[in-house]
Amino acid sequence: MSLLQVKNLVVEFPSRHGTLRALDDISFDIAPGEILGVVGESGAGKSLTGAAIIGLLEPPGRVASGQILLEGERIDHLDADQMRHIRGRKIGAIFQDPLTSLNPLYSIGKQLTETILAHLSVTPQEARQRAIQLLKDTGISAAEERIDHYPHQFSGGMRQRVVIALALAAEPQLIVADEPTTALDVSIQAQIISLLKKVCKDRGAAVMLITHDMGVIAETCDRVAVLYAGRVAEIGPVHQVINHPAHPYTAGLMASIPDMGSDCERLNQIDGAMPRLNAIPQGCAFNPRCPQVFERCRQDRPDLVQAGSTQAACWLHNGSAA
Repeated sequence: MSLLQVKNLVVEFPSRHGTLRALDDISFDIAPGEILGVVGESGAGKSLTGAAIIGLLEPPGRVASGQILLEGERIDHLDADQMRHIRGRKIGAIFQDPLTSLNPLYSIGKQLTETILAHLSVTPQEARQRAIQLLKDTGISAAEERIDHYPHQFSGGMRQRVVIALALAAEPQLIVADEPTTALDVSIQAQIISLLKKVCKDRGAAVMLITHDMGVIAETCDRVAVLYAGRVAEIGPVHQVINHPAHPYTAGLMASIPDMGSDCERLNQIDGAMPRLNAIPQGCAFNPRCPQVFERCRQDRPDLVQAGSTQAACWLHNGSAA
């Protein structure tokens, strides 16, 4: 049974010049205890997918069609108050910059205990003890003293640990982590990733990890969804997607990662750029940049089909390339 199911999700932004479709028919699911990586270039729709799931789409963005189900119950049509109850209690969120998630005017302890009291039936004293334990669980030493400190008194890595503690405060089943390590140096990144994996394992929580870093994906995730121009280009087990990519875009992403063992002078690159929302080409959106393009790619848009042990939205995998 999937904990989260995203079915044919379409997100649109109405504008004076027409409606822009930012997410176009995205489908995937996440099982309890699983970490799904969502990867792609800037503008692919990664963060937008996360925002739609946690109900924080910026107006005038809206879910135009499709469904988002948490534990079999639809959450995409709930109003702001109903969604606020689910956010925190059932879905925890970790954002890229911890300073935007923490209120500089309140101590860490006050922010944690307020969240716990809002979602769980505990006394203020129990909430404080739980907050201290959360800080300990996320690797903050001297938690009994540091709980009364303010965000500016923590380093960037420690602030991100506090944000993770905040996301876990009400024991949510799903954690949406949007670029949680981007603002951190490499050694701290590894600690945060290790912490996310431990949390997932210990609490049985599902994690949707949004990032553009394939190293983080390879180290952390069970499966990975590769997004391109608001659609899923490929989805499957992480090592299969990395080592045997089925979609030309995924293959290009993998080839562009520097190989520390080779002595090449130039890095591989994917020519061109992600299309703007008002200029997505007919057929497969990747066709202007694809080294294996043929006529059908320019005419018809492919759906996800089985491609070995992954699924890819590519005409190369349905016998039409000949």
